[in-house]
Amino acid sequence: MQYKYIFGPILSRRLGISLGIDLVPHKTCSLDCVYCECGKTTDLTCEQKEYVTFKDITKELDHFWAHNDDPDYITFSGSGEPTLNNKLGQVIEYIKSSKPYIKTAVLTNSTLFQDLAVRQALLEADLVIPSLDAVSRKSFIKINRPDKALDINGIIDGIKTFASEYKGKIWLEVLILPGFNDHDSELQLLKEAIQKINPDLVQINTLDRPGTMSDIEPASKNELERVKNILGFDNIEIVAKINENIKVKPEIKEKDIKAAIIKTINRRPCTKQDLLQVLGVETDILEKYIAILEQKKIIVGKFRERGVFYQTIKENNP
Repeated sequence: MQYKYIFGPILSRRLGISLGIDLVPHKTCSLDCVYCECGKTTDLTCEQKEYVTFKDITKELDHFWAHNDDPDYITFSGSGEPTLNNKLGQVIEYIKSSKPYIKTAVLTNSTLFQDLAVRQALLEADLVIPSLDAVSRKSFIKINRPDKALDINGIIDGIKTFASEYKGKIWLEVLILPGFNDHDSELQLLKEAIQKINPDLVQINTLDRPGTMSDIEPASKNELERVKNILGFDNIEIVAKINENIKVKPEIKEKDIKAAIIKTINRRPCTKQDLLQVLGVETDILEKYIAILEQKKIIVGKFRERGVFYQTIKENNP
């Protein structure tokens, strides 16, 4: 069965072997972040509705569970903002009732936490990873390019309220971009906001895969250490790279490899090494199909510090 809404398992730098669930159409989001690895937002919105139906998601989950080993986590992420789907809470409850020993995680841009229904939908998740990249309005707009209905102060208040209600773990992610949010005044504002939210963990991240804008660069290790010291939170870390020893070997027939490559990198750009581990195919077979897809101008490789990342060419995105 070719899945449309679940993907992976993938190797997550933070969660180990993670099965993803994409609850919204490609690039439906309340933000249009300059660093987004999925590309430019095509539907910038704060409208909440059943973008992908509960029935369709649970059908794919049931099939996956019947034919695969259980992952470490089931993670709501993908190519848009998962809290835009008003059935998120029901899907989490379904997972908990069907597979109570699999942990659930939600990666969110934090923009809808002011909504009581969104906060309630997240209460049964084991882990919520909200992001907060900027506190000043100027930096928020420059980095996150939000829907016009959003206000950064309201977003921070929403995260703080959720943190006071939630019994699971909160890992607050701060993505640092040199020249955007790494100056002392912005970092001081971030420090104050983090203290108010008081998450279980603060994770400092930077650009790893190609973002929406071609001229933005990742922060260096020294720059990230500087940010860590300024933020000064008791439990804070710089996000490490993936554990290269983890192996994921889903069964993929050779005739399906092209579709699997496109599906995987359409959600997040990947190196050949990433694809080898996620798809579990032989190197020569992977290279054969990457060459075919490049020749047909369906995918393109872009150089980053960690190697060549392959991503789908915009006009070929589904």
